[in-house]
Amino acid sequence: MREGSPALVRREDYTAPAWWVRSVDLTFDLDPAKTIVASKLAIERNTERPAEPLRLDGEGLNLLRVLVDGQSVSFRHEDGQLVIDAPAADAFVLEIRNTVCPEKNTELSGLYTSGGGFFTQCEAQGFRRITYFFDRPDVMAIYTVTLRADKAKYPVLLSNGNLAEQGSLDNGRHFARWNDPFPKPCYLFALVAADLVAREQRVTSRAGKDHLLQVFVRRGDLDKTEHAMNSLVASLVWDEARFKLPLDLERFMIVAVEDFNMGAMENKGLNLFNTKYVLASPATATDTDYSLIESVVGHEYFHNWTGNRITCRDWFQLSLKEGLTVFRDQEFSQDMAGSPSARGVKRIDDVRTLRQIQFPEDAGPMSHPVRPDSYVAIDNFYTATVYEKGSEVVRMMQTLVGRGGFERGITEYFRRHDGQAVTCDAFAQSIADVNPASPLNAQLEAFKRWYSQSGTPKVTARGTAADGTWTLTLAQDFGAPQGVTSPVERQPFVIPVRVALFTRDGRPVPLKLEGDAEAAPSERVLVLSQAEATYRFLDVPADVVPSVLRDFSAPVLLDDGLTDADRLVLLAHDTDPVNRWEAGQRLALSQLVAAITGDGTLALNDAYVDAMRAVLRDPSLDPAFKELVLTPPSEAYVSEQLTVPVDPQRVHAVCQQMQDQLAARLHDDWLAAWDANQISEGYSPDGAQSARRALANLALAMLVRDAARSGDSVWPGKAYQRFKDAGNMTDRLGALGALVGAHSELATPALARFHELFQNEALVVDKWFGLQARASEKDGRVFAKVKALLQHPDFSMHNPNRVRSLLLALCNGNPAAFHRPDAKGYVFWAEKVVELDAINPQVASRLARALDRWRNLAEPYRGAAREAIARVAAKTDLSPDVREVVDRALKD
Repeated sequence: MREGSPALVRREDYTAPAWWVRSVDLTFDLDPAKTIVASKLAIERNTERPAEPLRLDGEGLNLLRVLVDGQSVSFRHEDGQLVIDAPAADAFVLEIRNTVCPEKNTELSGLYTSGGGFFTQCEAQGFRRITYFFDRPDVMAIYTVTLRADKAKYPVLLSNGNLAEQGSLDNGRHFARWNDPFPKPCYLFALVAADLVAREQRVTSRAGKDHLLQVFVRRGDLDKTEHAMNSLVASLVWDEARFKLPLDLERFMIVAVEDFNMGAMENKGLNLFNTKYVLASPATATDTDYSLIESVVGHEYFHNWTGNRITCRDWFQLSLKEGLTVFRDQEFSQDMAGSPSARGVKRIDDVRTLRQIQFPEDAGPMSHPVRPDSYVAIDNFYTATVYEKGSEVVRMMQTLVGRGGFERGITEYFRRHDGQAVTCDAFAQSIADVNPASPLNAQLEAFKRWYSQSGTPKVTARGTAADGTWTLTLAQDFGAPQGVTSPVERQPFVIPVRVALFTRDGRPVPLKLEGDAEAAPSERVLVLSQAEATYRFLDVPADVVPSVLRDFSAPVLLDDGLTDADRLVLLAHDTDPVNRWEAGQRLALSQLVAAITGDGTLALNDAYVDAMRAVLRDPSLDPAFKELVLTPPSEAYVSEQLTVPVDPQRVHAVCQQMQDQLAARLHDDWLAAWDANQISEGYSPDGAQSARRALANLALAMLVRDAARSGDSVWPGKAYQRFKDAGNMTDRLGALGALVGAHSELATPALARFHELFQNEALVVDKWFGLQARASEKDGRVFAKVKALLQHPDFSMHNPNRVRSLLLALCNGNPAAFHRPDAKGYVFWAEKVVELDAINPQVASRLARALDRWRNLAEPYRGAAREAIARVAAKTDLSPDVREVVDRALKD
């Protein structure tokens, strides 16, 4: 199956299917070793296409029977498809009977077993591993599903839609029949058969319809589902209030499964979730876990309309549903955050994720447009570009048409396309058409370049002042990323740029553009659609500081030409949280880069330290915002900003110097922050408490770090005591992280105690592995520890969460521990990519991407990394998933 070069699929080759499926009747006789699948498909010829054979996708299936209108028919197998050359008529019923072996399905794609139950994952192309079908998103049908299984072993039988009938069968078996009244593609099919319990809640929509909400988990976990249920209810209420989109089924179900490749899956009415995004209690989940559960529950629920009711015509349009739904879940999370400061913290988190993950992807070998042009394995394109950058493209649309205009556009989108499989262009057209006076409508074709051109544009902003006039020149570099060629000439992007001006003492300046009758408010959105444009503002006082790209109004690299003195003004006074945070990040970055490209010695200047002290002491600032500002840029992000070959060890050493100096020079302020942010009331994951815990835990980590430098035993002892006494996981893990990060002697007994306390909590054990794999490298200890942990009884290469918590945490998330001068990290990576590829190609391809940016490395890292990639590429039996990643990495 894996021999030879996998085929390249091109967007330009798309054609509509030759046949449609109008209805699907599936029956499953479930058995771990031999599940029998019987399908009955009502098929019609696509009369707009020439007559063609019927070709159905199938993988790893044991075919038993094929009937057309009840009669046997000749067929053949060709290129992984079941082919019927001469279908009997333009419309007929096709019956197929086959078997699969769920218990041997380690790829977790299709029908598989986990924890004694049956589960499915069909996106993107898993349905072909269940039965023969048109495994493509533009074939939409009504599904009726009957499940049969042993009642004692599998008392819960679930599938999409509404429960039509259930009852008992002979020999201790039972059945359930489900009907989904809405046409859907096969990737949204799901079934679950397991011994589960459910938290239930009934809700009434604004239209007065009653719905049953259910969250299913394994026995013993029911007490950890309250937050997931609350998040689901909040999602229903928000979507109906914000976008007038109600729940359209009698019930909505969430099922948590421990072995799952993704975070969650939006199957119609039956969402399957990784347990990580369902289970939470104060004792086992951190504030971050609570926040992620709310976000992911919202995301999958919002897919009910943006992805399910309207789906993708083909997989190249993946961002149609994912980019749009990420935007919707980000908006939801911001609204749930409540206060303006908490909303700002959420936006900063989203921006930081985009820049640390997606920007490097845009500049690396896997660079691709938001709407890719080709792929070998579509699973490789569930990427930050499709999701997070796709979300920013949608956000720019909202910026260009306004919040109200965007909501009108969403309404129009559903009026036109409900029940259809469409393209990204269809969505953009809907938004533009109902906002005829907007910049989006005026420049729609140019705006669509965000979907078709890869890479991150660079915007240069320069301002000059003279005689009460301030002139801003914006220019964009829209060239292709290095190594990317395009058959058409690249053109400028349409870039909305939010701008404000401040005086040196922090007063906002009203913005009056030349030609305006009167001054506008203190912020404007400028639309850069050419290579360069100039804007003149009148009645501007002398010596102003511009705040450009406020709220990160476009996913671009910004060169604003500001001095450190300018950034100090913005850090102290900017009313936009994103640019205020960014000012602090740039101040830190300039010193880090100077030291890395210099002699490797960092000495923080007084102005920066005083600014950080002022942030810590400012009573008007949200504690979570303080924590973000006082957290320096990550080593990976710093490396991406360098214009010289990257020495990961040198970057690590300089970043550690910054942490050490901040810890020492702000010692008294860390102590004050620690004392001021203690919480005496009962635990709540709300924004106010979470913010205080975030700053308190950062302060504790810095105090323990400073103690390690000075040899003081007091603060490590206090951290260990907090670790033992903590009443919630956020504080416990924060204290443990402080000890591990400082390589304190107390880290060893604390880690042992932590494992002893939580060895039966799988998600907490993941945290235990991950904390050790992401620890600051020192003398090769972390790398050695990870290799030792591979032999731990709790580690399994078959569980994606466990692999992510150890292997991906090291290789993708700990540059100093992974990029070793002796190349042992790369040898280790190559071995594990190949080993994992034989078990689960999707997870293996994620690990393979740890060396995407190998060309940026200095020697000896660069040559050793290339050798490791070539070693993997030389394997003849790689999956298409891994093959595509390593081949693109090596491509000149």
